[in-house]
Amino acid sequence: MTEKRTALLVVMDGAGDRPIPELGGKTAFQAADTPNFDRLAQTGMNGLMDVIAPGQTPGSDTAHLALFGYDPIDSYPGRGPLEALGAGLDSRPGDVAFRSNFATVDSNLTVIDRRAGRDISPEEGRELQEALDGLQIEDVTVRFVHTVEHRGALVLSGPSLSAEISDVDPHETGKPVLEARPLVPGAEKTARIVNKLVRLSHERLKDLEVNRRRVERGLPPANIILLRGPGKHREVPTLQQRYGIRAAVLAGGALYIGTARYVGMDHIHVEGQTGTIDTNFGNIASKAIETIRQGYNYVFVHIKATDNASHDHNPEQKVLAIERTDAMVGRILDEVADDIVVAVTADHTTPVSVGDHTCDPVPIVLWSDFIRPDSVTAFSEIDAAQGALGHIRGMDVTPLLLGYAGWVPKFGS
Repeated sequence: MTEKRTALLVVMDGAGDRPIPELGGKTAFQAADTPNFDRLAQTGMNGLMDVIAPGQTPGSDTAHLALFGYDPIDSYPGRGPLEALGAGLDSRPGDVAFRSNFATVDSNLTVIDRRAGRDISPEEGRELQEALDGLQIEDVTVRFVHTVEHRGALVLSGPSLSAEISDVDPHETGKPVLEARPLVPGAEKTARIVNKLVRLSHERLKDLEVNRRRVERGLPPANIILLRGPGKHREVPTLQQRYGIRAAVLAGGALYIGTARYVGMDHIHVEGQTGTIDTNFGNIASKAIETIRQGYNYVFVHIKATDNASHDHNPEQKVLAIERTDAMVGRILDEVADDIVVAVTADHTTPVSVGDHTCDPVPIVLWSDFIRPDSVTAFSEIDAAQGALGHIRGMDVTPLLLGYAGWVPKFGS
């Protein structure tokens, strides 16, 4: 029987790129000093990956579902429920969940700042949260939690709710808050509840002491919530049900934690894992090693800093984020290389020149000390195109990892 190992999936968000003029025409992977990634490439199997499908630009949520081995067309519940799960709001059948932003509007509900300055502290967030959580509108209960900065998650619980409504977020400043509209028959109630809730949020938030303090400090008040990305609770078979494994997630963002929890992973808290370039890479490495040694069979580690740098058009910070992730992986390998099968990849390409997701495939390396190596000598989008894995889909990653780790049984006799 094949020896069973822990499958380790390391995903650098948005790390794929195109040639960057500021880096001499190299991608960030090519420009970065990555001795550990290169060692994996030299002694493992490499390839390119279309995370969803050729030509399809992935969202972060659907991309991760695919990487976990789930067809996002069949299993995607919408972003709202995933954000809610990541924020600790468990939804139930019939509930509708949303992503939410604290925003700043004027007295006419025209949006001045969609993110209320971004810099809402945890203490401020708790005060704002208390004004919204537990509200009752008609026969619907509102559950709300502040997550980080301007972000939050919201769940509506009650009878006869639908996720088929339009957003109230106009997605740009200088525009009025929109009216939610039903998109299908039967969604009228939910649209009505959302419209009441948004206006009620303004009434309850605008005169709070926390906002008076913010204005005194020259900061925009967080005086309304904007809802978007509605989705309805769904059930999917968990990784434990599909493969008989214990799985864990180490991530700093609610979306990634929620998507992993949706497929049955346990969230392992890491002190200082923030999702920014200042995330504590050393603590992530230590906790990943500990989680592997505790007997988890599948460990997913998410790094957000690469995507942040891409959206900010900052090639130097993207290179730095890749180099810090490389050092993190090197430390993990030093401790538990004999116990793991590891894949290192990205969930999508976010070119620095574009600042948003694109359809370009991403590199992937699959490594263990027994895997047949190909002829690739460095880890990058360009080098990976010559690898033995060829061109794969995101949905192939978890079966590959678990197959080599000994968790996929023989098919047939």
